Amino acid sequence: MQDRFSLVADYLSRRLSVPVEYVPVKDYAATVIAFRNNQVQLAWFGGLSGVQARRLVAGSKAIAQGIEDPDFRSYFIAHVSAGLKPGKDFPREIAGKSFTFGSMGSTSGRLMPEYFIRQHLGVPDEVFSRVGFSGDHTQTNALVQSGAYQVGAVNYQVWEEEVAAGLIDTDNVRVIWKTPSYPDYQWTIRGDVDATWGEGFAERVRAALIGMKDPRLLEAFPRSGFIAAKNADFVEILAIAKEIGLID
Repeated sequence: MQDRFSLVADYLSRRLSVPVEYVPVKDYAATVIAFRNNQVQLAWFGGLSGVQARRLVAGSKAIAQGIEDPDFRSYFIAHVSAGLKPGKDFPREIAGKSFTFGSMGSTSGRLMPEYFIRQHLGVPDEVFSRVGFSGDHTQTNALVQSGAYQVGAVNYQVWEEEVAAGLIDTDNVRVIWKTPSYPDYQWTIRGDVDATWGEGFAERVRAALIGMKDPRLLEAFPRSGFIAAKNADFVEILAIAKEIGLID
């Protein structure tokens, strides 16, 4: 990540004529804290972490998102031993199985899967025989593939990348349900950047992100390109986070 995102930082530095440095963080919560503390002024957030961060820093706004991000999805995957079949409808048969989410702060690995589970079955701790949090999507794939958990929820892009790379044995684990689409990742910028770097700086950053066309840079995300975004695009995410108690 350091190698890939340092290239993105170099690109932004050239386009904006200011020094730009990539700051690695360990998880979603750390990203939100770094943004709140002004350790980073621009962040590539998931849907949930972006909403959380913007609520902590006045005037902050989503400025760009991947072309793929307005229609993001989660996949529910299951070990073959669970006996679950793929289908278009929510798989109510997952009730009583062991289930792992991804990171606690993940939109695609926790927030939206939990929302759909609550819609159809109820509170996860009351629905499943055992509930876990793997920490990330790759771990979710591995835990379900090994049979450590019977069912899991994963970012669709990570699943498809790992299948393409031959890292997943689809004889042992398979997709049983694809969620409806929802908005996810986005670039969010602090509300005070214009005061620091000059009027219109946030819009210059937006233009630089939308103008990022080099496949080597886009591969870091991975996205086919970026389009404009605004805070209103994530009202649904905020409402769901409040509904299931992840935001007050």
